[in-house]
Amino acid sequence: MPQPLLAVDTPSMLFRAFYALPDSIRGPDGNPVNALLGAANLILREVEVQRPRAVVLCFGPDAASYRTELYPAYHAERDEVPDGLAPQWADSRAFFEAFGWTVETSGSLEADDLLGTLARREAEAGGRALLLTGDRDMYQCAGKRVTVLYVRTGGKKGAEEVTPEGVRERYGVDPEQVPDFIALRGDPSDGLPGAKGVGPKTAAELLRKHGSLEAILDNAIREPRPKLRGALLDAREELLAFKDIATLRDAGVERPPDRPTDWAGAAVAARKRGMNRLAERLESLDA
Repeated sequence: MPQPLLAVDTPSMLFRAFYALPDSIRGPDGNPVNALLGAANLILREVEVQRPRAVVLCFGPDAASYRTELYPAYHAERDEVPDGLAPQWADSRAFFEAFGWTVETSGSLEADDLLGTLARREAEAGGRALLLTGDRDMYQCAGKRVTVLYVRTGGKKGAEEVTPEGVRERYGVDPEQVPDFIALRGDPSDGLPGAKGVGPKTAAELLRKHGSLEAILDNAIREPRPKLRGALLDAREELLAFKDIATLRDAGVERPPDRPTDWAGAAVAARKRGMNRLAERLESLDA
C-alpha cells in the first residue's frame, strides 16, 4: 500500500483554528498565533496517523470570479478575514514551508479546486490521496483511491474518514452526484438556495431515479407533484448554474514529489513564534 498524499484545505483550517482557540495565544511580537498553532496541530495529527509521502497546503481566493459571475450571492455572506487572522495568514507560507510542506496557491480558483486536482493526479498515478477539509463539497472527490478527512466543528478526535460508502450513507447519492445534490438541496454556507421546497431526501430520491440534475430537469414536466414540478421548471437555468458552481475545476497543479516532514525545521519555526509546547513535541518527533 503506497503512502498517501495529504492535501489540505488551508483556509478552512486557519479559520477553524482562529475561532476555536483564544487570541490570547500570542508570539514574542505580541501578535496572535492561535490560527497558525491550531492549524498546525490539526494537520500534524493526520501526519502522525497517516504518514503521508508529502503534504500540500492549498490556498486560493474565497470565491472564484467565475462562480460569482454565475451567481452573485455565492459566498456573499462569508466573513472577511478578521484583523487578528490577517497577519497570521500572511505568515502562514513561511511557517508551513518550514515543516517541509509544499504550499500551492491559485489566484483564480479556490483551495477546493486545488485539492480536487491533486486528488485526481494522485489517483491517476496509482497513488492514494487524503483531503483534509471542513467542506462537505469535497465529498464529490471520494473514490477508490481518495478519502476525504472531514474535520468536524469542535471535534477533538481527529478528522472523520469519508469514503464513497460514507457519502452514500450521508447523502443517499454517489460521490460524483454531489454537485447535482448541492444544486437541488442548496448549500447555505455557500449562499446557494437550491430548488424551492427541495430538501436532502427529495434531492437524493430524484437523483436515484434520474441519475443527474440534467435528466431531472429534462423530465420535470412529468413530475406528478405540482409544487416540485413548478420549482424544477421555473429554476432550470439557476439550478444548472448551481451545479456548475459546485463542480470542482482543474487547477493545473502537478503531483508533488515525495517530501517528508522536517521535524527539526518545524520546531525552529514554532519556537520562533512562541509555540514552545509545539516546538518540544516536534523536537521529540525529530529525536
